Amino acid sequence: MSFDARDVGRDIRELAALLGEVLERQTSTAAFDAVEEVRRDSIDYRQGNAPTRDSVRDRLAGLDPETKRTVARAYAAYFELVNVAEERERVRAVRRGRAQGDLGDGLDRTAEALAEVDADTARQVLDDVRVIPTFTAHPTEARRKTVKSKLRHVAEILRDLDERRLTDAELDGFERDLESEVETLWSTRQVRPRRPTPTDEARDVRWYLENTLFDVAAEAEEALAQRVADAHPDLDATDASSTLDFRSWAGSDRDGNPFVTPEVTSETLDAQRGAVLDRYTDALADLKGALSHEGERLSHTAEFREHVAADRDAVPTVAADADERYPEEPYRRALTAIRARVERVDDLRPGGYDDPEELAASLRAVAADLRANGHETTAAERVDPLVRRVETFGFSLAALDLRDHRENHTETVGDVLAREGVDYDAMDESERVATLTASIVDDSVGSLDGGDDLSETSERVCDRFRALADWHREYGEEAIDAYCISMTEEPSHVLEVLYLADLSGVVDLPDHCGLDVVPLLETASALANARDILGTLVENEAYGAALSARGDLQEVMLGYSDSNKENGPLAAAWDLHRNARRLAEVADDLGVELRLFHGRGGSISRGGGPMNEAMLALPPETATGEIKFTEQGEAIAEKFANPRVAERELEQMLDAQVRARLRALRGDVPEVREEWESAMDAAGEGARAAYQDLLETDGFVEFFETATPITVIEDLNMGSRPASRSGERTVEDLRAIPWVFSWTQSRAILPGWFSSASGLDAYLDDGGDLDTLREMYDEWPFFRTTVDHIALSLARTELEIAAEYADLAPDHLRAEFFPRIEAEYERAVELVREITGREELVRREWLGESLERRNPYVDPLNLLQVDLLSRTHLTEAEERALRLTVKGIAAGMKNTG
Repeated sequence: MSFDARDVGRDIRELAALLGEVLERQTSTAAFDAVEEVRRDSIDYRQGNAPTRDSVRDRLAGLDPETKRTVARAYAAYFELVNVAEERERVRAVRRGRAQGDLGDGLDRTAEALAEVDADTARQVLDDVRVIPTFTAHPTEARRKTVKSKLRHVAEILRDLDERRLTDAELDGFERDLESEVETLWSTRQVRPRRPTPTDEARDVRWYLENTLFDVAAEAEEALAQRVADAHPDLDATDASSTLDFRSWAGSDRDGNPFVTPEVTSETLDAQRGAVLDRYTDALADLKGALSHEGERLSHTAEFREHVAADRDAVPTVAADADERYPEEPYRRALTAIRARVERVDDLRPGGYDDPEELAASLRAVAADLRANGHETTAAERVDPLVRRVETFGFSLAALDLRDHRENHTETVGDVLAREGVDYDAMDESERVATLTASIVDDSVGSLDGGDDLSETSERVCDRFRALADWHREYGEEAIDAYCISMTEEPSHVLEVLYLADLSGVVDLPDHCGLDVVPLLETASALANARDILGTLVENEAYGAALSARGDLQEVMLGYSDSNKENGPLAAAWDLHRNARRLAEVADDLGVELRLFHGRGGSISRGGGPMNEAMLALPPETATGEIKFTEQGEAIAEKFANPRVAERELEQMLDAQVRARLRALRGDVPEVREEWESAMDAAGEGARAAYQDLLETDGFVEFFETATPITVIEDLNMGSRPASRSGERTVEDLRAIPWVFSWTQSRAILPGWFSSASGLDAYLDDGGDLDTLREMYDEWPFFRTTVDHIALSLARTELEIAAEYADLAPDHLRAEFFPRIEAEYERAVELVREITGREELVRREWLGESLERRNPYVDPLNLLQVDLLSRTHLTEAEERALRLTVKGIAAGMKNTG
């Protein structure tokens, strides 16, 4: 049975035709012909009908500046529309899979796994599991908000054309609407005229939370509860705590971004609270309209009467008015008071709820009363979803994490203690730990007061910690209760934040600690020293008391991006996997619960890829039930803009985490043989050596600057955060996002695969064998996922195009570096095929089809970009064309950094 009237091929053809018609109308027939000629020549080469790309290259070089800009704009717009069409195809696949019961993963598989265990074990799994996506404002989203809004409308039109039975007149109306949207998309500026502010970025993240996830998260939770009920009819999953929790760094991540001020964070907290309360008041108005039950037919529970009385006492005038308006409708009277209390949460009128649990309890009482009166369906369909939303989103929509670089805390502590005559800077690590501990445990030494004796950095940090106490009073601790420390290397770096929080009054040990202090381990040295860092902290008198006050839960963040940039993909993957396991073992030895926070980027090179696969590939020792991970940039839009795609993503995450926790409880985990670990030790070290040798070779930075568009990317108005930490021209100083973005633009995608072949060959040369690697791929989820990620990066790499960029480098640098890159690529492709037994690098048919569909259209953008980069002087039109090529390639590759 088919639910859909269209397919992806039809969508792309019709959207491309509309774009062509608009292009010709809005520009000229000559410009349209130029776009078409470039397209045909590019396809001819890809299909083997032309021996070289010379005709494409020559056509592009011969265009006038304005036509070059038109060509770049046309292909960029084309890929934006193709992405919408492919998203629509994904929705079709999900709908077909649900109808046929063969999605392959998701909550159906969860039900099967839970059915194999007893009800007590199933209950424990549900109590343990908590999935925490954390949205970050990293600058990897190349599209303007206006453009995204128009594309969302295109997606809605395609949905209606696909799923609705339409009259001819209705069909004609939708098609005109679609043409209008494509027409205005063409006329809309594609590249941002200014750099977005942190407030812009926070607003962007808030849109997904408010407009998509607020609804679909409850649907995913309900679907999980239903699967539990199917597996264990006697188990009531409706009273389980929320398994989804959303957090954000947008508006609160200060690391490397001087524009994230306390004022920005205050604006973000206020806007998020206003947004979620608005959603609650709208939902309560709808619920009040639905629950029009006549009072004479009802017999109320004691719980309902108790909550009604409390809500009425909080807003007596509103309650009296409701009595007059709804004299015979008790649920409407109750909901009128509940809604009034929600409206007063963030204003000066008395009677507002103190915390979201009070609201959830009142709603649960309504649901229980409905059930007691035989209205099970109404309670399940009308009230339970709102309860789940309150449990998931609270009064903050998404809690914020603060973050800053550890050097800033160290400088601040030094300045604060210098006022007291303490020379913190001169102390060694053990002296610093002792000094900070004594101040936290005994009388606090120092203050956060401003003054001329503080550096600019210290003044900013003190402002933030003073503001933190205000935020807790205004919005509640749950709104902003985690502080992440970038580049943590020593225990003192964690204690410095605890010390500053103590001075602010947010920490008052031993009874109260209003903050999770989260070390971010992202360098090889920090990861190797993780056992000592965590052990010292847990056994420390001050930090141990703080942990106890936080329920003995220690969150540790693992940095994928900088680890990859420092060590290469294979070595970084193994380091992170091995150290995650070590951290879990240390936490277990120390008697604390570990929550790993995976700092994954959107791209494979920065830890990206399907989250459900990543969860199941983690060491089983880390499957405590709770998992936290970042969602960044364009990956947020790809996963959470479309409600049906978002729901599917959440279901896959829940499925993976439930099954991972279940396997850990049952001890049903794949055996990891010692020889496999030895193989990865050898491969990891070999890969690290090869990767670092490339980066440390004289001239590599200059090659990178000339063989990629990094200088253009640094000037793009993509994100509010600067592209580098200090402005120095070193790979180490460059942030991971522009590093990956640049290689992706040149189609080399070097951070996703380089040195992997060298590492595997190091293992083979040391007596290893391919049969062992094949066995590891078949039986070890970590190795299989790692190889598949490398394979995907290889599949998306186009060395012929990368060679065009390499030609821009000085001859001696091209001769030094590009042959090394080519040789490593060819050997990596060979090894992946031998290990996996596949001729095709990608194992998903739809992905291969997508790459084949996109490549002939990305190529011209690359060649145009190379042409423009090769010129020493560009006109204004050529400058704009160059920026458009960056945007178009990002859309075509569906990835930036």
